[in-house]
Amino acid sequence: MFHSTKKDILKFFTCKEMVSHEKQKIIFTKRDFAIIIFGLVVYISDVGTDLWMAKNLLCEGQYLRGTLILFTGLFSSIIIQFFSYTWFKEDDVEKLDWLFFLLHSLCGGIFIRYCFILKLGFQAVFQSNSSTDNIHNLCINEMADISMLQLFKAFLESTAQLILQIHIVMASDCSPFYQYASIALSFGSISCATVSYQIVLRKSLPDKNEFSGIFCKLIYLFYKLMTLTSWILTIVLVTMLSIAGSIVLLILLWFGNLSWVIKQNTEFCKFKAAEYVYRMIVGIILIFTFFNIKGENTVIVQFVYYVFRIIVTLIILCMCRFWKSLFDEKIYLSTLISAAAISLVLGIFFLIIYYAFFHPNVYYTQDEVDGPGLERKEPCRISKFLIQ
Repeated sequence: MFHSTKKDILKFFTCKEMVSHEKQKIIFTKRDFAIIIFGLVVYISDVGTDLWMAKNLLCEGQYLRGTLILFTGLFSSIIIQFFSYTWFKEDDVEKLDWLFFLLHSLCGGIFIRYCFILKLGFQAVFQSNSSTDNIHNLCINEMADISMLQLFKAFLESTAQLILQIHIVMASDCSPFYQYASIALSFGSISCATVSYQIVLRKSLPDKNEFSGIFCKLIYLFYKLMTLTSWILTIVLVTMLSIAGSIVLLILLWFGNLSWVIKQNTEFCKFKAAEYVYRMIVGIILIFTFFNIKGENTVIVQFVYYVFRIIVTLIILCMCRFWKSLFDEKIYLSTLISAAAISLVLGIFFLIIYYAFFHPNVYYTQDEVDGPGLERKEPCRISKFLIQ
């Protein structure tokens, strides 16, 4: 499978010697090591800021808002631990199973992975020994798992909290510093998650168009960030009009996305229960951004997705403009509508640039890490995960 068998992880805890595997040589660079450290710092900072904000809201008597912040964080953490532990089980972990279960029950699953990759990453980057090639493969494998988990967190927690936080700022006469800090860190968390995931994905795709240049990364980042910003601002405007209306809109979008995901007959997880959860989570992710869930050419599907997004956004913005009397006078409605519209235009512009010049145009259904010609018992996990 794409990410390391947990025999290798057990060797990390039991200090046993690693066994080399014949795999295509993949290089885990100092830049990758820095990305992992930065991702860990952002993850801890994001969690800490959320707890800080929830505590302040609860102390101020805003119990509903504080509870919602905690709920979104807890929900994403549960999903992350569930999939992290499920992947351990899928890789047939037998020894230390109780330890993994305990650590995941305490929301420490992702820290196990960070600990593992930092140890091996340091050896791969700063040390030279006979097992270096194998260590590089293990690092990339574990980096992919972490990037998947971070992607879940970004779209299950950070996006939901952004909507809530921006709504709080708009509804407040004077917002404290921690709310703006939380908004900034949420945007940073989403940005890091999407770019990091794309970097790992490109390492696994045998395509000539590599995701290596800083310009390529910036184009992709702006595409995702602008389209996401536009949609979040649009949802916030709907929430200001009617909270119930925004909830109904999101539920309808989720049901539509879920129906499409089920129709695609995804096969990401070995266990049926985990696959059902995976499909529901992908339905939530698709509310905010498009992902290719089958690794196939989906030009038409993506075109329909963003045309629908443009139409819905324009309808909502026009409704807000028509019913502007329902908004509080202190809300700069025209500025928000303009910001949402401009972000959408820029996002579509960067999307076109990215897919015209930087996106891989080859789709593989086989193991995309080891490449053609190497026998594998089953395809890698990331080859069946979200592709973009």
